Amino acid sequence: QGLVCTNVSLKPGQRLTVKGKVAPSAKSFVINLGKDASNIGLHFNPRFDAHGDMNTIVCNSKKVEEWGAEHRETVFPFQKGDTAEITFSVNQNDLTVHLPGHQFTFPNRLGLSVYDYFNIQGDFTPQSISWE
Repeated sequence: QGLVCTNVSLKPGQRLTVKGKVAPSAKSFVINLGKDASNIGLHFNPRFDAHGDMNTIVCNSKKVEEWGAEHRETVFPFQKGDTAEITFSVNQNDLTVHLPGHQFTFPNRLGLSVYDYFNIQGDFTPQSISWE
């Protein structure tokens, strides 16, 4: 299950920053942002070695338990055993994901005006979470 936060109320113009430590034997971790556990606007899933992917970030969305089309980023700035900082900026029509030395956008497929649900699971231990 991992860490779950509800009533986060992230709106366009706001950012959520997660700092934490990647496990030394990490296979993958997940950060979800959305309305609730069944409606995920952004499923952010760095995979070191999981589901047939090596050093790839897989992003997706889930609407009422239905997954959308996967989006893959080949830039992979994470190292096992290292700390990582990831910032999610909420925009009107998409989310911008800021990684060390790289950023990309993911569309707001669910048309969410506010992101209330946030969850972290897998081989990543959050050390600080902040939003502004």
